[in-house]
Amino acid sequence: MTKLIVICGATATGKSGLALSIAQRLNSVILSADSRQVYREFDIGTAKPTLEEQKIVPHYLIDVCEPTETMTVADYQEETQKLINSLGGVGGSPLLLVGGTGLYIRSIVQGMKIPRVAPQPELRSQLEEIGQHQLYPMLQQVDPIAAQKIHPNDLVRTLRALEVYYVTGSPMSEQQGENPPSYPILQIYLDCEPESLDIRIRQRTEKMIANGLVSEVEYLCQKYSVNLPLLNTLGYQEIKQYLAGEINLEAAIDLIAIHTRQFAKRQRTWFRQTPNLEHFHINNVNLLEDIWQRVQEFVID
Repeated sequence: MTKLIVICGATATGKSGLALSIAQRLNSVILSADSRQVYREFDIGTAKPTLEEQKIVPHYLIDVCEPTETMTVADYQEETQKLINSLGGVGGSPLLLVGGTGLYIRSIVQGMKIPRVAPQPELRSQLEEIGQHQLYPMLQQVDPIAAQKIHPNDLVRTLRALEVYYVTGSPMSEQQGENPPSYPILQIYLDCEPESLDIRIRQRTEKMIANGLVSEVEYLCQKYSVNLPLLNTLGYQEIKQYLAGEINLEAAIDLIAIHTRQFAKRQRTWFRQTPNLEHFHINNVNLLEDIWQRVQEFVID
């Protein structure tokens, strides 16, 4: 029977290394739950598992999209569910779902129902011209349930709800909900106090620079242009500023560390609100063995 082990937590908590060790012991595979590792060529700045690590344990949902494409949560959910159905139960080992993108993980663990509506640039542009002060009352008329869950000043979510309604003819609230999977799931959360995580973030940032992040960003800018949306994400935006001569390298490193800490704080907030997580502190000297013991209990249960 299919079983799934989730290893989640904020950035720089050691999820990938732990997952590699557990997967080796289980003779299993890793399904990535990282919203940027799905894109090819974005390697160093996304802390993507190395080719050597991917040879040790098969990794899926890495390098599956071109940087010019967009993988939506619905796309990710569909691809992951296909993999779980095809790989689950093979050899009797649980599959590992590993990453820090909470929405990706929730889409699988809770079986979120996601409207299959692609972004509609022209429609959004027309709606944006109307202005949020009129858009929100429009949403209250066509989908009052969705409107109750969206702040009156939240333009992004208001646009999305209206977009779904005008494309499908049905309120987004009627197309949402959950359909949790029937297979057992163990959710392991790697916890860490902010002070300790700040040090790890700084160290990882400096390691990325040493591993060639500047050259990676320079290559991507030349190949795809500086306007590629992915180059405005964490780690890439700051190095892009450095390459443009706006800041020096030390300032870029400082900015990456600061922005990563802010991102990690948002991740911790997300996971604190997530049910059924089993917390393990990353500074525990017996972390691997304690988690391995819990995994073994889950496997034989």
